[in-house]
Amino acid sequence: MENTTVNILVVDDHSMVIEGMKAILSTIPSIALAATATNAFEAIAALRNCPVDVAFLDINMPDISGIELCAKIKKEFPAVHVLGLSTFKQRSYVSQMIANGASGYLLKSAGKEEIEEAIQAVTSGKMFFSININSTTPEPPSDDAPPTLTRREKEILILIAEGITNNEIAAKLFISPYTVDTHRKNLLSKFEVSNTALLIKKAAGYGLL
Repeated sequence: MENTTVNILVVDDHSMVIEGMKAILSTIPSIALAATATNAFEAIAALRNCPVDVAFLDINMPDISGIELCAKIKKEFPAVHVLGLSTFKQRSYVSQMIANGASGYLLKSAGKEEIEEAIQAVTSGKMFFSININSTTPEPPSDDAPPTLTRREKEILILIAEGITNNEIAAKLFISPYTVDTHRKNLLSKFEVSNTALLIKKAAGYGLL
């Protein structure tokens, strides 16, 4: 991470969670807790009154959920990177957050190293998912069958979901960026979606991630 300070907003209706995040963030260099909020209204007010680079949003809040708040923040403050924060592991929560513009999802059980890694990832333009997300509770199977993917397409789909760029995927798989881009376009076509966020959402819904 660069030496510039990253300003953080933590939104959670439980004071223990906020205090815990305060304690952890205070030990991470170049990180500043810009504001905290206990609901959506306080969160929007904080965003209007102070600079925020990364917002941690609790999923399950009164009045307006973190999922709804995420969409509102990305509409009004598109430069803010949003990370979902929850005790829940269902893939649908992850999918909905990503579809609404979040850059990732973190479980409340995450430690300092994981929180720091998440901040570094999203401020670098990548996506981040809690290491425990792979053990999420599967969603019930949908009525329609998932598209048939080649082994290479499955590899690339997983790497896309991890927020890795075309060039990085190319280097990792020893193929050209052009080939990666072709596979990415094929995946969008097979899943019948128009962007990466929807691709991840739909793939997660099928239990492919």
